[in-house]
Amino acid sequence: MRYKGIVQKGEMRGGALGFPTINIPLNDKSVSGIFAAQVLVDENIYLAAAYANPSRKILEAHMLDFSGDLYGKEIEIELLEKIRDDEKFADEASLKTAIASDIAKVREYRKN
Repeated sequence: MRYKGIVQKGEMRGGALGFPTINIPLNDKSVSGIFAAQVLVDENIYLAAAYANPSRKILEAHMLDFSGDLYGKEIEIELLEKIRDDEKFADEASLKTAIASDIAKVREYRKN
């Protein structure tokens, strides 16, 4: 599944946790959860952990090994494989542990 959109500011929660994300609108209610993904920016492809949340109408991606400002840029996010369902966490430490695990699974996905 591929989604295109203009990168917009989000709630900045990912960055505050140490995992900054890019955000594009998501109007597809059939997709939710955490995915191994790739992000196409200009003509460059980056591996990412993507978080699809249809109730918030947003698709977020934490691009691995990338730093920079993409606000206002058109990008494409391709969801490659679902890692897990979305879930609520009791505290910030549990959420950070889950995100780190998601990223490790994305890196492992790429190896295979």
